[in-house]
Amino acid sequence: MQKHEVKLYPSKSLLKREDQLAWKIAGVAADKVAVEKDVAGMIINRIIDNASVAIAAINRRPVTSARTMALGHPRKGGATIFGVGANKRFSPEWAAWANGTAVRELDMHDTFLAADYSHPGDNIPPILAVAQTMEKSGKDLIRGLATGYEIQIDLVKAICLHEHKVDHIAHLCPSAAAGIGTLLKLPQETIYQAVQQALHVSISFRQSRKGEISSWKAFAPAHAGKLAVEAVDRAMRGEGAPSPIYEGEDSVIGWVLSGRTVADKEGREAAYQPVYYEVPLPGAGEPKRAILDSYTKEHSAEYQSQALIDLAFRMREKISDFDAIERILIHTSHHTHYVIGTGANDPQKMDPKASRETLDHSIMYIFAVALQDGRWHHVDSYAPKRAGRADTVRLWHKIETREEAEWTRRYHSRDPNELSFGGRVEITMKDGSVLSDELAVANAHPLGAKPFGRADYINKFQILTDGIISAKESDRFLADVQDLARIPAGELEVLNVALPRDALAEGKPGIF
Repeated sequence: MQKHEVKLYPSKSLLKREDQLAWKIAGVAADKVAVEKDVAGMIINRIIDNASVAIAAINRRPVTSARTMALGHPRKGGATIFGVGANKRFSPEWAAWANGTAVRELDMHDTFLAADYSHPGDNIPPILAVAQTMEKSGKDLIRGLATGYEIQIDLVKAICLHEHKVDHIAHLCPSAAAGIGTLLKLPQETIYQAVQQALHVSISFRQSRKGEISSWKAFAPAHAGKLAVEAVDRAMRGEGAPSPIYEGEDSVIGWVLSGRTVADKEGREAAYQPVYYEVPLPGAGEPKRAILDSYTKEHSAEYQSQALIDLAFRMREKISDFDAIERILIHTSHHTHYVIGTGANDPQKMDPKASRETLDHSIMYIFAVALQDGRWHHVDSYAPKRAGRADTVRLWHKIETREEAEWTRRYHSRDPNELSFGGRVEITMKDGSVLSDELAVANAHPLGAKPFGRADYINKFQILTDGIISAKESDRFLADVQDLARIPAGELEVLNVALPRDALAEGKPGIF
């Protein structure tokens, strides 16, 4: 890997194209390096993973709304939509929208956390939609997805968006554009313009994941995928982009991230800070392996809760009376405390009438239910009746999070053996006794007690789709996806998963 310094430059500096991050990203995308076997295998796992959570959410309202919108954009020889028979095709940007929303709705697919946050599996819907529309092969798709994962994860390793309250889809849209560029074997110049357009149009703010969290949490990554498809389309037609989008005087780094100081009272030219980012990217001819740094979710909840759910399961075995608990203190990282913990100062996170999306971002609620039930279910654990149970509300409101420097340090560690997304829990009983335990990574994590392998991805698919699709469709999909590298050009529709006739919910009417 090569580290590239990225910082703000005044316009008079005339930063060379070859020195711009977008150009270097495009160079990685245009590199014809082969995809290694273990990477290709993990790509198959993540396609299975995405299909699992998409079908499990297929008739939830946001997914139904997104699908109904996409159904208004049929296209001969276009892309497929989850749940709909593969004989019906749709415009790729709208298929990316519908499928991206389905994948994201349950918040249960893969994750990568470093300087910022990401769900790199969000790259799959837009890249697959274009692959189907442009009649590409399984090998082409593998190459495109390897790039999408690589670019998003590399950006997430280096550039923190959340400290500036920018949503993480600002890394996703450029990565999806780069992945599409690889898929279509576009020249570096075209990919460069597409990446810049993609970033320019995808800056949005983290209010979508704070306060009363709405269905936009699922729509946001799908919207980024849709924008990426459109950006590549424009660039292929010869259209340009704001440039340099990362380093320019009025760029993303300049006004959204940590690039400059404010102009003085007399309005003199703003001073440029020495703040810079070091973005790691593969060198020429170096394999794209970043997908292997990411990890999926066993439980349908925010990733920082995964290890704590597993810890709750373990700790409950030593508790005979939950009403005897005086209080629960979770010592954890800055992110867990301030985003899904009491440090967020969001009263909605303690509200039994809060939306599923909000409960999914409340470690207090999640830990209470996991401790009481000893299981986590993507539907039952969030049901209004379950959230409103009196004994759960009492326990839930006894839970507090606290940032601890060591957990924050481990959260940001560059040493994979130290990396941690868990915490230490102290349960104080009314008799004064204290039960304490800790867990650094979830059981399903690559360094966890039970790392996910192919059999686990298949099992997750079978559990989440049981009773929704036929056994025949399940077996067919699993056979086809595991033979991904041998799928011929023009036959990627086999990666779609269809429901039985009349099993899809209908959305409310809108404009489309």
